[in-house]
Amino acid sequence: MTCLSLAAIVLAAGKSQRMGMNKLLLEVGGRRILDWVLDALDGSIVSEIYVVLGHKPEELKRLVEDHRVEVVLNTEYEKGMTSSINAGLSRVTADASFVVLGDQIGLGPELLERMAEALESDPTALIVSPVYQGKSGHPILFKKALYWEILSLDEGETLRDVVMKHEESHKHIDGNMWCVIDIDTPEEFERVRRLFEAGPGA
Repeated sequence: MTCLSLAAIVLAAGKSQRMGMNKLLLEVGGRRILDWVLDALDGSIVSEIYVVLGHKPEELKRLVEDHRVEVVLNTEYEKGMTSSINAGLSRVTADASFVVLGDQIGLGPELLERMAEALESDPTALIVSPVYQGKSGHPILFKKALYWEILSLDEGETLRDVVMKHEESHKHIDGNMWCVIDIDTPEEFERVRRLFEAGPGA
């Protein structure tokens, strides 16, 4: 068990334009996608959870209020993901923060714990990411030492720029397919829904 205090910034501000509706409200296995993500965080070692809303926030507010989270409204969500990360990060007081995608339905508390332990066990580590079949995925965990650098990103810069700058301090751990799966289109949603509902033994 890690001694670090941990926060999670859940990105839920986007328009889901390619889906045609808010993808976080789509149901998989009898629950909405965002519920699965917040359930995992509710049962995890994370002590601060910030859900960043932007486009039509009223669509998600009631769902979010069923969990132990703080809602952060990003009025500049159209500027992109960096604006949402910074809206959440500006509230964080914890030693390290996860950036969590609102549609990562396969997220589990065990992965979060292993990532935190990897960060704490290596004094040189500033960033931890899961990797699946050679591809780096989400969530991303970064130390407090990088907060100001992230908050100072200019428009057009992204969290990836910070990660690349500190690649020598970037630690990777084994993840699963849910760390790298996208749910952006109706076709991707149907594929993911079938995978998820089939269960790990399928």
